[in-house]
Amino acid sequence: MKLLKYLKKELNRYSIDYSIFIIGGISFLFLLKKYQGQHEKTFILLLGFTLFYILWGAFHHLKASTLYLKATIEYILIGTVVLSLLKIIVLP
Repeated sequence: MKLLKYLKKELNRYSIDYSIFIIGGISFLFLLKKYQGQHEKTFILLLGFTLFYILWGAFHHLKASTLYLKATIEYILIGTVVLSLLKIIVLP
């Protein structure tokens, strides 16, 4: 129950941030489908979305005044891991 209250508050407070992230994610999926089979373009899309994710996280935390080195490193590591996994899945 406490988690739901927190999530609702967070979504209301930063609705524009999360909307940008969702639109970016959906756009990434559509472009991934459009360039399916074109390995070079697909890798560039994967790399671009990873950079978008890292920058979005940094700006979101900067806006919330919670940008610390630990959070930045987490976004970079998660982005790198996701990029690696998607590369394996999407580009066999």
